[in-house]
Amino acid sequence: MPAEPAPAPKVRADPGDVDAAAALAAAALPRCGSVLVVAVDGPSGAGKTTLARSLGRRLDARVVHMDDLYPGWDGLAAAVPLVTEEVLLPLSRGEDASYRRWDWVRHRWATRPREVPWVPRLVLEGVGSSVLPAGGYAAVRIWVEAPRDLRFERGMARDGETYRPQWERWAAQEDALFRADGTRARADLVVSTG
Repeated sequence: MPAEPAPAPKVRADPGDVDAAAALAAAALPRCGSVLVVAVDGPSGAGKTTLARSLGRRLDARVVHMDDLYPGWDGLAAAVPLVTEEVLLPLSRGEDASYRRWDWVRHRWATRPREVPWVPRLVLEGVGSSVLPAGGYAAVRIWVEAPRDLRFERGMARDGETYRPQWERWAAQEDALFRADGTRARADLVVSTG
């Protein structure tokens, strides 16, 4: 989420996790109109993006990243209604969608929206992607987790140690959001990357 992230190491999702998620998706019925949405949720640094990219390729699905929708380091809770209203609701009506993208460099909304043409399959990845009300549109909800120390280590390797205060502030928001929503307990699949 920082302005200029370090190049991420080439990490691949566990093929067994991708297989399990793809099998759930193959058996699921759409809950977003006729769009099959797979939400890949969990705390930062757990490996959601890696799994979502692999799953998107497997399902031939568009991948939307919640990182584009958080309005800054204090915007976690605000992103859930944004993705619901700007992406999921239009897709559920059979329409193309678009959303405002947060510019992490300028700390404001980007001037051009990101287009999301209607697709039959969508992987929605990021913290809060399966939190209600967005989670109600997900046919499959995947929770990705790892020990907190490992997640922070991954985050600092990607973003740099100067972002530790933001990560700690963000982690407190994650804890509050997930606790209030009961997100992990509603997951169809729990993946551990630790």
